[in-house]
Amino acid sequence: MRRRDVLGLALAGSAWPSMAAASARARHKGQARLGRVVVVGAGYGGATVARYLRLLGAGRIEVILVDQAANFISCPVSNRVLGGQRTLAQLTFGYDALRQKHGVRFMRGSVTAIDADRSQIVVAGQRLSYDRLVVAPGIDFIYDDFPLLAKAQERIPHAWKAGPQTRNLQRQLVAMRDGGVFTIVVPSQPYRCPPAPYERACQVAFYLKTHKPRSKVVVLDANPVITSKRALFERAWRDLYAGMIDYVPGSELMGVDVATKTVRTAFDTVKSDVLNIIPPQRAGRIAQGCGLANVERRWCEVDFLTYASKVLPRVHVIGDAIDAGLPKSAHMANAQAKVCARAIVDLMLGQALDPAPAFANTCYSYVDDRQAMHISTLYRYDPAGKGMRAEGSGILSEHPSVQEGRDADAWARQIWGDVLG
Repeated sequence: MRRRDVLGLALAGSAWPSMAAASARARHKGQARLGRVVVVGAGYGGATVARYLRLLGAGRIEVILVDQAANFISCPVSNRVLGGQRTLAQLTFGYDALRQKHGVRFMRGSVTAIDADRSQIVVAGQRLSYDRLVVAPGIDFIYDDFPLLAKAQERIPHAWKAGPQTRNLQRQLVAMRDGGVFTIVVPSQPYRCPPAPYERACQVAFYLKTHKPRSKVVVLDANPVITSKRALFERAWRDLYAGMIDYVPGSELMGVDVATKTVRTAFDTVKSDVLNIIPPQRAGRIAQGCGLANVERRWCEVDFLTYASKVLPRVHVIGDAIDAGLPKSAHMANAQAKVCARAIVDLMLGQALDPAPAFANTCYSYVDDRQAMHISTLYRYDPAGKGMRAEGSGILSEHPSVQEGRDADAWARQIWGDVLG
């Protein structure tokens, strides 16, 4: 796979749906309504599938997008709030374009149940019918071993969902004394966005180097090595933050004292001024509650041609919640949503499915205020294994650069436009 091919799919991956949408409009203009699709969850996966169902269905599919939040807040780029280059307001967007330009109906409320037998969901105490349901629930957190952490999010925020906790963690960082310790606890894989904890270490270290240079960042990683872009992060830490970041692999969390912000691992006990524990993760709450999470009661099993659930009929699951062996990333959720939208339109029209979907995943990581690095990988459907397989090793940056920082900013603007219309 050539670099040009991977980057073409990764950075301009919405071209085929746009062309398909134009073709669909020509074929189906003025024809009867196909049915209603309800989408639960309005993040990268859910908002994208809602938009592309309207485009690929040429307006013949009624789409209702349901989420308990009024706005879209981007997790990608949110580590830069800690570094001081972005504000949370700059990562917050409304759903107006989806409503006004694409005719997506937005309903705010919490979904409490899925009644697959009646093809209905329960939202805000009311029943809403569907012909097809797409669930994009994102992640939830596992506190089984440390239940006190669930009640200690003001003092020890995870900030693994962009929003108020991001602002809280940033305020704690700003208030930290010079010479203090900022500790990041990384869970075992799988978790949302594999390189993000190490990018966070870079952004925190950049802020400390600029404002509190006697301070330290400690990364206690339950994994045996850095899980993504290892050599690049090691180089960035050595070249940009020498002596400032202490990385300790194989550091599974064994105990935590909330009052003193002290954590215990098999190797050491670390007391912190700011403690950022990223908990283990699983599919979002609605997937847990309705039985969609059938793999170790943690992740959702799907058919990768349609993203149809292996548990509930006429229900599709996309994004971080699925059991895929793929990176749990915003770009991946966006790509899966397009495949899912196309498959649902084909199913509603009684047409043949695409037998070999392919897409690329691109992930940028910022190492300071201007430089970034990336990895891009192409995935194709494997009929034998009935899953998505990486084609080759992908494209990895040779080193962080200012140009890649510009590319990362452009990627963010492009995907926000693709998701939200």
